[in-house]
Amino acid sequence: MTSVEAGLGARYRDVAVTTATTDVAKRGDAWYLRSNEPLREFPVRLTDRLVSGAQAHPQRVLVARRNEQGAWIEITYADMLRRARAIGQALLNLGLSAERPLAILSGNDLEHLQLAFGAMLAGIPFAPLSPAYSLVSSDFGKLRTLLALLRPGLVYAGDHVAFSRAIEAVVSADVMLVTNEATPRSIAFDTLLDHAPGDIDAVAADVNADTIAKILFTSGSTRLPKAVPTTHRMLCSNQQMLLQTFPEFAKEPPVLVDWLPWNHTYGGSHNVGIALYNGGSLYIDDGKPVAGKFEETLRNLREISPTAYFNVPKGWEELAVALETDEPLRRRFFARVKLYFFGGAGLSQAAWNRLERVTEQHCGERIRIMAGLGMTETSPSCLFTTGPVMRAGYIGLPAPGCETKLTPVEGKLELRFRGPHVMASYWRRDVSAADEPVFDEEGFYCSGDAATFVDPERPEIGLQFDGRIAEDFKLNSGTFVSVGPLRARVVSEGAPYVQDVVVTGINRGEIGLLVFPRLDDCRRLAALPPGASPHDVLSATPVRAFFADLLVRLNRQSTGASTFVARMLPLDTPASLDLGEITDKGSINQRAVQKHRETLIEAMHASKPADLRVIVAPKK
Repeated sequence: MTSVEAGLGARYRDVAVTTATTDVAKRGDAWYLRSNEPLREFPVRLTDRLVSGAQAHPQRVLVARRNEQGAWIEITYADMLRRARAIGQALLNLGLSAERPLAILSGNDLEHLQLAFGAMLAGIPFAPLSPAYSLVSSDFGKLRTLLALLRPGLVYAGDHVAFSRAIEAVVSADVMLVTNEATPRSIAFDTLLDHAPGDIDAVAADVNADTIAKILFTSGSTRLPKAVPTTHRMLCSNQQMLLQTFPEFAKEPPVLVDWLPWNHTYGGSHNVGIALYNGGSLYIDDGKPVAGKFEETLRNLREISPTAYFNVPKGWEELAVALETDEPLRRRFFARVKLYFFGGAGLSQAAWNRLERVTEQHCGERIRIMAGLGMTETSPSCLFTTGPVMRAGYIGLPAPGCETKLTPVEGKLELRFRGPHVMASYWRRDVSAADEPVFDEEGFYCSGDAATFVDPERPEIGLQFDGRIAEDFKLNSGTFVSVGPLRARVVSEGAPYVQDVVVTGINRGEIGLLVFPRLDDCRRLAALPPGASPHDVLSATPVRAFFADLLVRLNRQSTGASTFVARMLPLDTPASLDLGEITDKGSINQRAVQKHRETLIEAMHASKPADLRVIVAPKK
């Protein structure tokens, strides 16, 4: 057992996870990996699981959400099928089609999911868009661009008042609008439920595996968002991959308490799919791991015991802290949870260790922490951490049915994928005109992500994430800077005070860092009141001392110019959604930040920075 495998010596709560081995072969300069477990049969349509669920367990809760009074409003499998048939008929009657899809502006709610199932029954693609494009953006630029590409036949926005500015600015008068209450501009959602089923069942029977179920937009962390047509084959095959990777889902219907947004593949395809595909229940969490909203998540977890729990790293960090002191939360949360999942970003090793400590202390055993790698174009899952490694940064081995290829690109090994879960092309986009390859000569999707083998002598134990190829650059000395691993190390070492970083130094003599701090955590470190300005927070002596020490700690591990961080600048202005500096899921677009903050970067890299906020490292 190696050091990276040491965690497996601990006692873990019993859970069914695949033990399938992985075949690894090298042909030419490329590596090929595939699970030795074949992918079993899967349904033709994702809605087949709704139909079979309504027959097998009609009164089981499929989805629930709290109302304004705090009570859970539940929809059973049988009721959801009834509602979906009526809505599907309504959408057909209103003239929607594959060319005139449904666009959903609202976030996770009961109406959203009913519309999604109704559209899928009717063979009409639905496109969930980030609410931030309507509610946070000031110019509605991304919303305008996405709706122009979609050309929807109907737009849904739950709260007409909240979405009114975006609707007036972007949704043309000839596009039908549905809101939760009727207005002079919109029809009420409930009227869709009044449509008596006519030809919906016959239409649903004609939906096939290649019918587009939904259109998801990529987050745009390195480019503008692209539209991914996600078919029933993609969704069903990926859920079967998940089930074979985690047979636990077949042993006990999963119960999820989840806030992850449905306009992203992690929340909307992966998590909603797990509940539906395995006859489980999804409790919509209106909380979030941000200031003022995480208490709602804790409230929900004090009432509902999940069997598996999904969150982004920040959510896990906050939950670990709460579990240490909140006995009612611990009692309910630990009651039957068997799997922890994180995604969206890497979990720092410090947060990983803290989560394991609090779990082991109060359960007498650990719970398996799972991660992997996936993307919108692969609906989403490709790799899972089912191998014998327990540490941050490990992305694991291919799921059954996912062929994985590693090809040398610009000094790294790019991850490429092929299988029934991979898209055929982007929606309404001329791939031949794209400025980057989408598929290689063997039909593998080119992800742009890089990986290395955890142990080159034993490639069968799995892969380690090695960043995004498009983000890497060279210094003026020709030294190659691998941004992904450096960024991950800064975020991990800087927890909990670093949200993200942009690595600078393209064609310069040394590396710099623009740091997006977690201001709430920094404010607590500085012992300043909630209203303290970002400038005052970042100027406080304890905060300055932390970032200065962080720079020293980072450079202790430096092996040369490619990893030595010469200077750092904590930023007092947040990343801009309108400028594309940050995606709606919180990912930083390295290129956009460097483009829009070029003057700031120039000042930071000056031989003698005039900006006193810049922290300069002592020379080695």
